[in-house]
Amino acid sequence: MSEMVFFLEERSAEALLDGLLPRLLPPGICYRCVVFEGKQDLERQMVRRMRGYRTPGARFLILRDQDAEDCSTVKATLKAKCEEAGHPNAVVRIACRELESWYLADLTAVEQAFEASGIQRRQGRRVYRAPDDTVEPSHLLARIVPRYQKISGSRAIGAYLDLNNGRSRSFAHFVSAVQRMAVTGPNG
Repeated sequence: MSEMVFFLEERSAEALLDGLLPRLLPPGICYRCVVFEGKQDLERQMVRRMRGYRTPGARFLILRDQDAEDCSTVKATLKAKCEEAGHPNAVVRIACRELESWYLADLTAVEQAFEASGIQRRQGRRVYRAPDDTVEPSHLLARIVPRYQKISGSRAIGAYLDLNNGRSRSFAHFVSAVQRMAVTGPNG
């Protein structure tokens, strides 16, 4: 049995993955989420935590929000830390701006998760067609679903996200990376 290890900057990412990964990973692949207390904590501790991970053949994927930073710089910094930890094949994925961009890309999933009608009709608007470009997607999501909370909302939406939805490039890249890692293994 193989194991995939996800290094995450916050609990809401874990809640999302708990709904998403069982639908995404093939049988025989288990996963573990290592959750940090924000991006600074992730960057401060990830080298030590990766070095200390003892499961043979474990595959690592680091997921972090872009926020207002340059995506290429964030990715390069995290990739350098993976190499420093002795895991140069670890995959780094950046959620463009925030995880909520992924949710805005699939308003049908948001509507299903919150059992609220009419939300998916907004999908044709420009901001929802390219949500990775939205500056503060969490604020926009809270406006259309006032009862949205980061952790419980991520858990609910993760169970419905369309794995083939391409409106969020960063979500599509994440899904593709997970599927590729599940098939090729840690050195693929």
